[in-house]
Amino acid sequence: MCGIVGYIGNNDSKDILLRGLEKLEYRGYDSAGIAVRDEHKVQVFKEKGRIADLRGIVDFDIFALSGIGHTRWATHGVPSAANAHPHQSASGRFTLVHNGVIENYEILKREYLQGVPFNSDTDTEVIVQLIGLFANDGLTTDEAFRKTLKLLKGSYALALLDEQDNETIYVAKNKSPLLVGLGDTFNVVASDAMAMLQVTDQYVELMDKEIVIVRKGEVIIQNLDGETIARDPYTAELDASDIEKGTYPHYMLKEIDEQPLVMRKIIQSYQDEQGALTIDQEIIQAMNNADRIYIIAAGTSYHAGLVGKQFIEKMTKIPVEVHISSEFGYNMPLLSEKPLFIFISQSGETADSRAVLVNIKEMGYKAITMTNVPGSTLSREADYTLLLHAGPEIAVASTKAYTAQLAVLAILAAVTAKNRGIELRLDLSRELGIIANAMEVLCDEKEEFETIARGFLSVTRNAFFIGRGLDFYVGLEGALKLKEISYIQAEGFAGGELKHGTIALIEEGTPVIALATQESVNLNLRSNVQEVAARGANTCIISMKGLEVEGDTFVIPAVHELLTPLVSVIPLQLISYYAALHRDCDVDKPRNLAKSVTVE
Repeated sequence: MCGIVGYIGNNDSKDILLRGLEKLEYRGYDSAGIAVRDEHKVQVFKEKGRIADLRGIVDFDIFALSGIGHTRWATHGVPSAANAHPHQSASGRFTLVHNGVIENYEILKREYLQGVPFNSDTDTEVIVQLIGLFANDGLTTDEAFRKTLKLLKGSYALALLDEQDNETIYVAKNKSPLLVGLGDTFNVVASDAMAMLQVTDQYVELMDKEIVIVRKGEVIIQNLDGETIARDPYTAELDASDIEKGTYPHYMLKEIDEQPLVMRKIIQSYQDEQGALTIDQEIIQAMNNADRIYIIAAGTSYHAGLVGKQFIEKMTKIPVEVHISSEFGYNMPLLSEKPLFIFISQSGETADSRAVLVNIKEMGYKAITMTNVPGSTLSREADYTLLLHAGPEIAVASTKAYTAQLAVLAILAAVTAKNRGIELRLDLSRELGIIANAMEVLCDEKEEFETIARGFLSVTRNAFFIGRGLDFYVGLEGALKLKEISYIQAEGFAGGELKHGTIALIEEGTPVIALATQESVNLNLRSNVQEVAARGANTCIISMKGLEVEGDTFVIPAVHELLTPLVSVIPLQLISYYAALHRDCDVDKPRNLAKSVTVE
């Protein structure tokens, strides 16, 4: 959930580190800090709040050729300058940044560090104090680092400075993402390639339980036993303009507007030379060999999985179950004889999903990862990968990754169905093109959605989203968008469930947003709307052209009924955006949240 950067080379490191942290601020923004080494010593600057707050306290007169930095999402200890990274050993010799969670930190603290003064409430400080302890006992820095790593249980990405060595950054990872970037006269460390795209596009992937010695002229990768590992770098195929807001006030609005382009890119990426949709034949064979598919995901990706279940079952006739990864990992259901797992994750680093992947791989089952990030942990460790081609998504609230997930799930289902000899009543390439056009129409109606947000959500403390069938799943996503960026308590419900308890919460003025895009349940849903309206609810009906009736609040363009979630979600994204804006919320960086959930 946190972001790490590091630099060692011939240039001053401070601004490089700070700019890198700004690119990683989506991973955590409770507090931030950097440690830089001039020719004499390591100096630490850290502050509660954003990178802008940190910039205000950094001494830019220092000339430092190496340094490390960190932006934090709090796990142990409240957000504060004291709990911000970097942390130092009692002597001040060692300075460390850490992403992850050390599960046995309290045991290690009791067993090894009685009497050692601590300056924070974090698990991270235990790591650096252990390194300092072992170095005081006569071990070299490398030996102390390795000994400490062998004691740790949990997840970590680490970067370490030794004040007595101005030529090295010590790096290690386990279960948390970390890369080393390569330059001509420098090398860098980053949680995400986009952080250091300003200086290099050449990166080396790190695997779990590897240690890396990073100097300005060399990078040495070793395992915990000291054996050297050779690994070629790869080119990070990111356009720097993709990770800038440009003229947009927020990344979220930019990413909503990018959805039509993403649809067209997905169509192009999954077409063969004849224009037919295609998926790697090994993936299709794995789908055909399965007697049941298990979709594992969290948050927005889980909601995409619920819709994907409908796509796959209706098109391929293969049964599908959708599970929340954090629940599945500790409460695995009885599996079928020939299961296939699909992991959906925007970042490809979701810790809860990875825990499930590790478990099912040990059981010998096949897995597909659907992700936006090639080379991510879930992508590397699964048998197969389906890329979303959505481009970098910076805003914490996912928008374009969600619709990209739906599109790729639909393509997977359609290609599998064709391979199974099932004739579909839709030309998916054509329908996705229609959807891209419909998305453009909706993105051009921002004023309408701002008016809806102001009229229905400006003063409320809670809101409900209702729908039936696919609309219910989209309502869940709409509620998540609203609650995470506007802090309005919002819940999504199946329309028929209202009278089984939830309608007790309806009172005068309660906002209820209803989706009506499914012909078979259109009248049922409208009856549900009447039920809440009769009890004082302020109702907003978003319907699809062809199903609309007089008085509906907004009518979306007509698309194939099975694919309506790709377009019906966009009004909910924009309504949530404007609701947050009018409540003066930080749209891109909502409180207590981070983009990549890399800890369980």
